[in-house]
Amino acid sequence: MGRLIYLTGPVRSGKSRRAVELATGWGPDVVFVATWRPDPADDEMAERVHRHRAERPNWRTLEAPVDVAAALAALHPPPSGVVLDCLTLWLGDRFGQRDEQVLTSWEEQLVRFRASPWPVVIVGNEIGWSPVPEQLALRRFRDLAGSLAQRTAAAADEAWLMVAGCGVRLK
Repeated sequence: MGRLIYLTGPVRSGKSRRAVELATGWGPDVVFVATWRPDPADDEMAERVHRHRAERPNWRTLEAPVDVAAALAALHPPPSGVVLDCLTLWLGDRFGQRDEQVLTSWEEQLVRFRASPWPVVIVGNEIGWSPVPEQLALRRFRDLAGSLAQRTAAAADEAWLMVAGCGVRLK
């Protein structure tokens, strides 16, 4: 059974860097799952993607597969470990679906991650610590992200809150 680690925290808290540090010890065939499809017109986000790519070793990358667990299981050679960055962008890619579909789909991914023979680290974001958004869509996104985070932390062997580059173990 694979080990599941969840890293959460605010923006620029060191989550991705810590995920890379963890996975570096998992062997030569780590796979990075990028959950966001770059928009060529978004220069700022393209720069973020470039910076994140430069921070990680020369790993294989899966670009936003619909069924992450199935895509990982089909890889040859199989991964020695997986970094999924990030859960919030995974949600954004599915935000047009009904809430139940999103939650069920993620639960299925978590079950398969837990059953995999390789360790998986999932990066998430804490977005609900600010004022309640006025817009219904933003409140829905915040609430779904919080639900996904709770389910991920519950399924994880370890859960960490990253703040200012420091990790606080939650479980």
